[in-house]
Order: sequence, then C-alpha cells, then structure tokens
Amino acid sequence: MSVFTRPALVGLPGDRTAAREIASSAVTTLSAVLVLFALLAPNDLDALTPEAFVRLPVEALLGVAVVLMLRDGARRIVAVSAGAVLGLLTVFKAIDIGFGLALNRRFNPVFDWGVLGNGVDLLGTSIGRAGAIASFAGLTLLAVVVIVLMALAVLRLSRVVAGRRTASTRVTAVLSVVWMVCAVSGAQLAPGQPLASRSAAAFAYDDLRQVRAGIRDRDAFATEVATDAFRDDPPSGLLKALRGKDVLFTFIESYGRVAVQDSDIAPKVDAVLDAGTARLKSAGYGSRSAFLTSPTTSAGSWLAHSTFQSGVWVDSQHRYDDFVKTDRLTLGGAFKRAGWETVGVVPAHTEDWPEGKVYGYDRYYDARNIGYHGPPFSYATMPDQFTLSAFHRAERARERPPLMAEIDLVTSHWPWTPLPRMVDWTAVGDGSVYNPMPSQGKTPDEVFTDPAKVRGAYGDSIAYSLNSLISYVETYGDDDLVLVFLGDHQPNPIVAGAGADRDVPITVVTRDKAVLDKVAGWSWQDGLHPDRNAPVWRMDTFRDRFLTTFAR
Repeated sequence: MSVFTRPALVGLPGDRTAAREIASSAVTTLSAVLVLFALLAPNDLDALTPEAFVRLPVEALLGVAVVLMLRDGARRIVAVSAGAVLGLLTVFKAIDIGFGLALNRRFNPVFDWGVLGNGVDLLGTSIGRAGAIASFAGLTLLAVVVIVLMALAVLRLSRVVAGRRTASTRVTAVLSVVWMVCAVSGAQLAPGQPLASRSAAAFAYDDLRQVRAGIRDRDAFATEVATDAFRDDPPSGLLKALRGKDVLFTFIESYGRVAVQDSDIAPKVDAVLDAGTARLKSAGYGSRSAFLTSPTTSAGSWLAHSTFQSGVWVDSQHRYDDFVKTDRLTLGGAFKRAGWETVGVVPAHTEDWPEGKVYGYDRYYDARNIGYHGPPFSYATMPDQFTLSAFHRAERARERPPLMAEIDLVTSHWPWTPLPRMVDWTAVGDGSVYNPMPSQGKTPDEVFTDPAKVRGAYGDSIAYSLNSLISYVETYGDDDLVLVFLGDHQPNPIVAGAGADRDVPITVVTRDKAVLDKVAGWSWQDGLHPDRNAPVWRMDTFRDRFLTTFAR
C-alpha cells in the first residue's frame, strides 16, 4: 500500500490574522489620506501643488479632540455628519476649479445651480445631449460616492482614535503645539501655503459668507432697479436725435480686450479692424470705439446683455433672475416707447425664452424660426453671416417704421471650431450653402490639444464675426443705419489668461455726421480699433449715457 505524505498546513490562522491586520491598516491609511486630501486640497488649479499637501490641518486636530470627548453613540453621529460635510466641501472645491477654468470665478452654492444646467447644454453641443446628460449623471454619482466615502473614512478614523485614547491624546497635543508655532512664525514651504493650515475651515466660511452676501445683495439690487431716472419719461422725451434711424445693437460672443491688445491674437484681429475702418470710411461711414467693463467673464452672456440694456449691474445669476421679473426700462423698452419697432435675434436659443419679455421686443427670432436649414458649427447653431442676412430679409428689407434690434452673433462662442467661411450675400439663402463646411474644418478635439491652436481658433472666429458685420454694413447699410457692436465678455482663461480684466470693445458706426457729433463728448477713439488709451466705462453706465446723449 502506497503511503502519501500530506504537507502540513502550518500557520493558517496566523496568516489570516496577519492578512486582516494588513488589510485593516491599509483601509485606515487610505481613510487618513482621503481625509487629509479633502482638508488640504485647494479650490484653485494653480495652487494644486505637492506643497499644498505637506501641511498640518488644524481641522484634523480639532476633530481628534472632539472624538476623544464623545461617547460611542454621539461619536458615530458626529463622525458621519462631519465626514459628509467634508465630502460636500470636497465636491464644492472640485466645482470651484471647474468654475475657475470656465468662468474665472468661484461657484455660489445657492445661486449657481442653474449655471450647471447651462454647462450641460453647452457640453451637449460637442458630444450630444444624451452624452452630456450621461456625463452629468456620472459626475453626480461620483459626487455622491465622494460624500459617502468621506463619511465612512471619518467614521473609521474616529474608531481608531477612540481605541487608542492615550496615544491619540499625546500625538494631538504635540502636533497642536507644532501647529501653533508654525502659525505664529508664519512658516511655509511655498508662497501662500502655510504649514499651519486652516484652509478647509476658511473655504467653508467663505462659502457661507458668499451665500450670506448673495442674500443681502437681493435687497440692494431691488433698490438699484427701482431707481431709474428714465422710468417715467414720455415718448417725446426719448431718443429724439435718432428719429428715423435703424439702430442695431450687436453682441459679438467672447469679443474681449485680449482680441485687440497685448496678445498673440491681436495682430490678426487688429488687421481686420484697421482694414474694416478703411473700407467703411471709403463707403462714407464714420466710427468711434472704446471699452466697456463687463459684469462677467468667460461665460454668462445673459448677464452682460441685461446689464447693457438695463443700466444696472447684473453680475450674478440671482441678480439676473430678479431683474427679469421687473419692469425696469431697457434700451429695447425705451425705443419701443418712443415709436420704434423692436426685435430680438438670439440664434443660440432653441427653447422658449419667457424672460425675454423684459426687453420689450415686438418680435423675436431664435434657432427655431429664423429659417436656417444648414448645419450647426459646434455650439453655434448658425453662422453669423446667415443671422445677419436672415434678419435683414425679414426686417430691414421690408417697408416699416424705424427699427431697433439686439442681434447676438455666436460663431465666436467656445469651442471656436469648426468655422464657416464668408460667402456671397446672394448665396446665403436658407443656409444650405454651409452644409459641407463643418467637415472641412478642424474639430474641437484637434484644436484643444494645443493652447496655441485654441488661441488661434478664437482669433479666427472673432475675425469671421467682424468681417461678417463689416461686410453687412458695406452691402446693406444706408444713411439711416446706426450700428453699435460690442463684446459680451472676455473668453475663458485658456485664451484671455489668468487674471485678465473684464473689458470688451464697443464701437459705433454710422454715415450720419450728426450722430457722430453727438457722441463726440464721449471722447471715444476714431475707427473700429480701440487701443490701450481708449476710454473704459462700466457696462451698466451705457444705457443712461446713451439715452441722455440722444434725448434731443
């Protein structure tokens, strides 16, 4: 009979115990890393450096002290609650980074949720609405996971601390002394990164202060809106000096100071403006230019439009939401009261816009009713040349009273590619002439691999929008046309640069010397191209100056 020797299974219970201890230590370590990351991570991408995480957070020391004072039941409740709050702050920091990149400002946790919805719509122009919704849902799920994991991590660390009270007390006492010494001495590894950190508490406090300031601001804004020197002006007291004129206020998307000054983009755009000045002058037109300071940057065009039209500073979503519920006299409302027909042209809109009634338009055109049957160009639903052509055919080419219109040109909206080409105005038609153009241009994926290509695409888009306007005036302008064109805001920081101002060019174009004489007192510069010495007004001052200048 064969005898088989069976190897002894040595040490299994001990191996399992060791494995559990290793796993437990790993989970504890990961929990500590997760919590420290949440406490130390900045909400600014430029500050996201290794030095930011080599600091001692006072919130961790206070958290350990609280845990040591609580009994088990209360400890668990406090730990889970604190972890959830810390997870929420981490999510807000991530959103802040996104807002900084896209809007060059912080996220307001009360008033900015609607902006996130606009972001989904914008993303939908690149990857489709279904893809944008799926991406947003995925990010929402990730945010929930972060909050849950943070709550579990703090709960686990609280158990470790409670199970080692003596050691935890000693270590916390020593580190507290170290923190105070560093705080008093101002020790730091890098500028703006003190070793004695309290950034999480400061971030939470800043968010609370921002919310509180926003709530108080609503009362202040209501007072601003109600104060209006032109509210009760009769028709005879408005815009006498422009009687018989067609006045077009035209916004060029993202047309900011960076397009015309101190950038690698400016030479290309300046050449278009300088050539346009000469072309229009030869056709009998004069022009004057300056800068306005926009209430927004990178995005939020509706904030600039409402500020320009209303004469009040609309620099936040809650101010805009409050403004559209008022009867504030806008430029559109003033022209309508004075006898003009008023028109809004907003090609980016694909859904109803009930808030638009605040502008007093008699008629309103958007992507659904302007008659475009061509392709979209990323975000832009249609080329600017088509927008101007369709507006002209529907409004200026017919017999009618004088016309006032706000026209929004969106070809220069992010992502600035692919771009349409100029065509003969007689060939624009229903827009089908543009059908082959998107596939002939560069895709956003091709361009956004290189910041220099992004800036180049932005400059090309601004040049296209300006050429469309200049060519429109040459082709369809007459003695009764007064064109005011301007930017709504600077482009996002990848183009404008971090810390860029909020100035946008503004220009008046007309053949009527009397109109140019009226604006002479503004001290604006001759031509389409404002330089660094051009006047700078806040955008909310334009309405009152315009109505005052042309009152008689």
